[in-house]
Amino acid sequence: MRSLPLLLTTVLLCGRLAAFGALDRGQPPGVPTSADGARHAGGAPPADGSLARAVAVDQQRLREVPGDAAGWARLGGEYVEQARLTADPSYYPKADEALHRSLTLTPEDNVDALTGLGALANARHLFAEAGEFARQALAASPLHWPAYAVLADARTQLGDDAGATDAVQHLLDLRPGTASFTRAAYDLEQHGRTDDARAALRQALDGAYDPADQAFCRYQIAELDRNAGRTADALTGYRKALATDPGYTAALAGQARAEAALGRTDDALRDYADAVGRVPLPQYLLELGELQESLGHPDRAREQYRLLRAEQDLAAANGVVDDLTAGQFQADHGDPAEAVRLLRAEWGRRRNVLVADALAWALHRSGADGEAIGFAEQAAAHGWDDNALFLYHRGEIERALGRSGEARTHLAKALATDPAFNPLQARAARASLTALGG
Repeated sequence: MRSLPLLLTTVLLCGRLAAFGALDRGQPPGVPTSADGARHAGGAPPADGSLARAVAVDQQRLREVPGDAAGWARLGGEYVEQARLTADPSYYPKADEALHRSLTLTPEDNVDALTGLGALANARHLFAEAGEFARQALAASPLHWPAYAVLADARTQLGDDAGATDAVQHLLDLRPGTASFTRAAYDLEQHGRTDDARAALRQALDGAYDPADQAFCRYQIAELDRNAGRTADALTGYRKALATDPGYTAALAGQARAEAALGRTDDALRDYADAVGRVPLPQYLLELGELQESLGHPDRAREQYRLLRAEQDLAAANGVVDDLTAGQFQADHGDPAEAVRLLRAEWGRRRNVLVADALAWALHRSGADGEAIGFAEQAAAHGWDDNALFLYHRGEIERALGRSGEARTHLAKALATDPAFNPLQARAARASLTALGG
């Protein structure tokens, strides 16, 4: 098997951005959200913003020919895409029904329906289930590259580093295009190889011809800059992404995040409000709430947190299991004991670095620092030891344990990596470092 670095320097890019399975980036640097969700379920919906028309056409077709298994698989994929674009999880049950109907009509070797169900499971954070659907699709069709995209996403979220790298490698071998290079970039970033990750994203951008795909690549490059504390460069990147695709909400939220870090709070508040008005993702609501709280607007912050909880309830009602986001929120803005309960459950489902860090922090907030330090050390594994948020969490845990020298080192490194990694916690990091004589 060829290595990722060899492929990243020798393969000519081609094709569209990535197939199945929304990836969950979370609060720290993490997996990119797929730019085109489920385009490849039994056929690709149009790339010109006419997804709603594609849904209407397929709905009409299926009223006339209800036995069209491929049509049901395609419609299911389009519903997953609508959920991604609108942050409306009520599309998930519709997708589930359509995909299972396709599978009922064609139960054998229905790779489009199986891959679609894998994408849906990833979107609902049912990552083990997503991996199983992908494996079934690949057993029926070993060269079905969208299933490798689903499998890579699932294994990444499950913390199966070797398995994720293997799935990405197969994706590169079968479909050396933007889908595979963006996933390869994240795999490299996870292992601390950010320069290689940037090179992969540059290659992905060079091979992308759709504005949405180009915006996605520019956004991910800007995220690398932001996570490394190069905030002005990140802001430029987010703006380039928005200029490429003005409807790309993730870049708008990224722009707000960078503006807040640079002290341009009026601009940040405006852009966050615009982003949550378009797509009310819990991450955006949390970031806006914390920015409002840092500015001394507790009532406005509480309103964002209320909306966040409502979005989480809606997601849960439609089959989404997201104890990670709920636990992160509870640890800082609710009940730390409840955060520990939620995050232990999440750790039981997937053992990746995002969950390890969140559980470490929840344990610290609940006073269990002796247990917390072990999870904080796990979160620093595999090249994630330069993540400012992880470093801050680890430093505070060490401070609580009386390990002052280590705490000073990690708090100082967090602020050196990114002095404005969070409007509330960066301020707390500076106060703690001062108290330690740093």
